[in-house]
Amino acid sequence: MSKQFVVQLSNRPGGLATLSEALAARGVDLRAIGGGGIGDLGHIILTTADDPATRTVLEEGGYTFIEGESILAEVSDRPGGMAAIARALADAGVNIYGHLFLGRWGDRAMFAFVVDDPVAARPILERKG
Repeated sequence: MSKQFVVQLSNRPGGLATLSEALAARGVDLRAIGGGGIGDLGHIILTTADDPATRTVLEEGGYTFIEGESILAEVSDRPGGMAAIARALADAGVNIYGHLFLGRWGDRAMFAFVVDDPVAARPILERKG
């Protein structure tokens, strides 16, 4: 899987439009995207088909962002499924920078996480939780 980018945006009309237009102008195809905002700041979490071009757009646009490895996690799709993964990461001292929901089937859900310590997180996220 490609890199995952967590990008800080101003929480105002046009923040996402400006970034997505800049990516489109470079021919960057979005693969997964999510985000939100409260107060003056928002964020977008995305993966694209072209990590180097995405990085260039973000750097040239002066965006504050974190780029990291996407680690896939299959989570039990029931109340407490995400809580169990989040608690295991927290107990291991791993900070979650962002995660994307990728889909669900049956009693399973798939997420892609970007974290501050992929080495510590990988055994937690890659087990079938």
